[in-house]
Amino acid sequence: MPRDHSFDAPRPRNRKIEAELQRALADIIARELKDPRVGNVTISAVDLAPDKRMARVFFTPFASAHPVEEVRAGLTRAAGFLRGAVSRRLGLRYAPRLQFVFDDAFDKAAELTGLINQAVARDRGDGES
Repeated sequence: MPRDHSFDAPRPRNRKIEAELQRALADIIARELKDPRVGNVTISAVDLAPDKRMARVFFTPFASAHPVEEVRAGLTRAAGFLRGAVSRRLGLRYAPRLQFVFDDAFDKAAELTGLINQAVARDRGDGES
């Protein structure tokens, strides 16, 4: 699913909070989350709603033995714990609800790179004939 920046008005304060949320979530998931379904996860982006009540967290499983849906289920199950931990770590009075979304941008980039490489190889093969 492509990133949908529906919360996309220019908001410098939100961008700062999004960056801090991304860092904190990545650290908490790596060090404190014990759910075996989650494993190694890369937090690629965080989109914070203008009212700061909800955050979409884009993730990519890294060398996971579990399918994406299981990883998402593990993250969703741990959302309350993660919300509290982020709130304490960042000193937020109100922590946003966390919605986890699989980020397929890396897969699409790899697919496009493969297509470009195929086209270049085909052009080189045609040029030599």
